[in-house]
Amino acid sequence: MSLKLVIAETIGIDEKTLNELAKDILPQDVEIKYYNSLADSDEEKIKRCKDADAVIIANKPYRENVLKACSNLKILSVAFTGVDHVDMDYCHEHDILVSNCSGYANEAVSELVIGMCISLYRKLAECGMATKNHETSNGLRGLELCRKKFGIIGAGAIGLKVAKLAKAFGCEVYCYRRHIPENSEFKFVDMDTILKECDIISLHMPLTKETTCMINAEKIALMKKNAILINTARGKVIDTQALADALNKGKIAGAGIDVFDTEPPIGAENPLLTAKNIVLSPHIGFDTQEAMQKRAIIALENIAKWIEGKPQNIM
Repeated sequence: MSLKLVIAETIGIDEKTLNELAKDILPQDVEIKYYNSLADSDEEKIKRCKDADAVIIANKPYRENVLKACSNLKILSVAFTGVDHVDMDYCHEHDILVSNCSGYANEAVSELVIGMCISLYRKLAECGMATKNHETSNGLRGLELCRKKFGIIGAGAIGLKVAKLAKAFGCEVYCYRRHIPENSEFKFVDMDTILKECDIISLHMPLTKETTCMINAEKIALMKKNAILINTARGKVIDTQALADALNKGKIAGAGIDVFDTEPPIGAENPLLTAKNIVLSPHIGFDTQEAMQKRAIIALENIAKWIEGKPQNIM
């Protein structure tokens, strides 16, 4: 009997490309069903996955009620970096392996961080509006990244990639993480030092109980008035209202936000939508053509390695 693999939602590449990749990665007897659409209800997720041995998902939540209905499930390959949308306790208790696609979006996310910094520093949104309104550059003088103090909170793979890009722009880079690596080219300091001293602060920590609302009103109050805050990690690591208040009161100079408390579309009540000096994007940090192909390859390779008895990227 062949193994049944269900790709339960779109993972950013078309079915033809996916099948071509799968031919080179998976054994020929793997039966693949690809759903090139989102499953917006638990009932639809169950319908798609209930008979699968292996499932690939992106960022839609898979909680106990869904997993429980998938009695054949042995491995869940998450085509994403974080797995906080998966009921990991249930998976561990029922011997369902969960793997992720760590690394697929390192370049995509880190480049967006730098793009947001430049957009804020050079006032690109305001410049575009002024040009469309037949206005001049009056009041639109910007800043340079060079020689700014650039702080990375969460110096993992993506954070360190951002650090390398910031260094290439001539920034003085400071990093924070709980466990300091040996022989790093960057200076590691405590988080409060970054908040107090850096001109640019970029967040790259995972979402855990400890990091939820880690950047709250108290922490934002430590920042310099001319500092900007970039978040491409998880929305809930920031107290959204506290950030909006700080921006509107001029306590910090600006923010670039790609992630929110909930996935876009964002509700009209979100205070960041009307905050001053903010650049917003609807969770696009990971979403480039190159990154989508990388993560499809990694997700399929995770299934292939499991079939071989050599599972990788297990969470």
